[in-house]
Amino acid sequence: EISLKKQIPTKIWDKKNKRIIGNSRIGQDTIVFMQMAEAKINQIHRDLLVNNQEISASIIKDLFLGNNAKSKTLLETFLYHNQELKELEGIKYSKSTVKRYDTTYDHIKRFLKSEYNLEDISLKNLDYKFISNLEKYFRVTRKCNINSTVKYIRNMRKVINLAIKLDWIQVDPFRNFNMKLEKVEREFLTQEELNSIINYNFPVKRLQLVADLFIFACYTGLSYVDISNLKKDAIVLGIDNQQWVSIKRQKTNTPSQIPLLPPAMKIIEKYVDSSELRNENALLPVLSNQKLNSYLKEIADRCNIKKNLTFHIARHTFATSVTLANGVSMEAVSKMLGHKSISTTQIYAKIVNSQISNEMQKLRKIYKEPEEKKKYK
Repeated sequence: EISLKKQIPTKIWDKKNKRIIGNSRIGQDTIVFMQMAEAKINQIHRDLLVNNQEISASIIKDLFLGNNAKSKTLLETFLYHNQELKELEGIKYSKSTVKRYDTTYDHIKRFLKSEYNLEDISLKNLDYKFISNLEKYFRVTRKCNINSTVKYIRNMRKVINLAIKLDWIQVDPFRNFNMKLEKVEREFLTQEELNSIINYNFPVKRLQLVADLFIFACYTGLSYVDISNLKKDAIVLGIDNQQWVSIKRQKTNTPSQIPLLPPAMKIIEKYVDSSELRNENALLPVLSNQKLNSYLKEIADRCNIKKNLTFHIARHTFATSVTLANGVSMEAVSKMLGHKSISTTQIYAKIVNSQISNEMQKLRKIYKEPEEKKKYK
């Protein structure tokens, strides 16, 4: 059944024979309209026959209503894309990547309802203005910063690129649209600030645990999710006969091998028999990321650290104060962080003043005037 979205007075409708009666203008116009619809349906049927294509009532109905493969909707395409990600979760994509696209889907669903009062929208109706409105929605309504907005828009673009490859959309709505990430100065702790946490005697047991987990991250470069998944069998004997952490990073699924420095080993030994371990295979007792970041604010206050202390700052600290500042090569740091390219490491890594000072100290020795010359001045 197909509704033609037409209405006529009941008095000119023959219910028994299912036809229009009389010679009224509205009746005759409706008859013509119905005949045109019937002719269109017959033409669709003939075209399918001529092109040797599959024929069914549902196919003819979809073609008549414009619901063919090239009229897929945005959210329908998003669900198709996200389902593919879920099927490859843990194989090709990390859990966090899958969650990121689910979050983007939810945002766009709310955007359609908020800005257009729509439950969904056809791909063929997407254009530059739609993408611009979506950017504005993220910046103004959702109050996202520029980099978060760019990441959401890029997720959307990946889904549209899939639709283009599947021939579900003919014109790329992003063809004239450009957004770039802003360069962000990522914070890290200096060695002095890190030492202030290491040397502080926290009176509350839970604060001490959070401080220890943060210190462990500073000396291993591991992210929160990798530390929370860390098992005892991840500690292996390295090429130097010393203890190493050997894992595959959840975010990138790339291998990461990190020699354990004494401060990190000390924390592992401290909690080896802790009653707070989630299970017997867990290496460290880990709180939720939200709780860790909440407690870190208090730790920063107690240690007189003026920076916005979050757990992820530990990773930046490893890349700067712990490794690069002490002469570890960029290539080695990149490998330990589990990065796929060294350019990613350069985002994290900062050349701190102490390293500049050490390098320039070498130059001072090179350019230092001989004592003999000074005597004759």
